[in-house]
Amino acid sequence: MALPHAQSGQVIDVGPLGGRLAQEKSVALFKSADLELMRLVLPAGKSLHEHHVPGDITIHCVEGEIEVTTVGAAAVLQAGQLLYLARGVVHGVRALRDSSALLTVALRP
Repeated sequence: MALPHAQSGQVIDVGPLGGRLAQEKSVALFKSADLELMRLVLPAGKSLHEHHVPGDITIHCVEGEIEVTTVGAAAVLQAGQLLYLARGVVHGVRALRDSSALLTVALRP
């Protein structure tokens, strides 16, 4: 059963998962016509294959350490750091340590 998305005005806890990190799964927190927010949970060594999305995105590392690769570049994000990628940029994500991150996707350019 899919979890319900948050509604307008609803408070969402996006803090570190801490001891619950190993038991949690990635989940979409909300989606509107213009914007989608997801919590990505990746154990160390796991990755998202290279892909692209049609809108601008941000990747905010909440805990752990993740590497984001783009054509010809790589950035390592620590907890509290955020990376912006323009729409259409091919990228991959790999957890260097058990990690959670917030991914925001602009659905309409």
